[in-house]
Amino acid sequence: MSIHILIDKATSLQIQEMLTTFPDMRMIKIVVDIGREILAGGSGMHYECEQLLLNEGSAQENLWGANWFPDEQSVEFESLINIRPRQNRSIIIQDKNICKDVERITHKLLGGVTP
Repeated sequence: MSIHILIDKATSLQIQEMLTTFPDMRMIKIVVDIGREILAGGSGMHYECEQLLLNEGSAQENLWGANWFPDEQSVEFESLINIRPRQNRSIIIQDKNICKDVERITHKLLGGVTP
């Protein structure tokens, strides 16, 4: 398992390393900080990425869990860390504006990079 915090576009090597956690699914668990426009990815659990970002100064209300599928270049907005009684009552991100931010930042940092 190799967790990376990305503030700039990922490299092919970083994508390869993040894919080692779920090689058969070709999926990377990510947590996106929509305030700082960074993300952490590559863990077996969103929670681990979330904790790394919190330790790096991110605010909880700005952190959203998702899954990145590099082969399809697509985002799935689903994670247990997204359940927050005041913000979101589901594992799936309900606010479309937050989804747009998560998708935009994910594509900016991971999009177009092939493993």
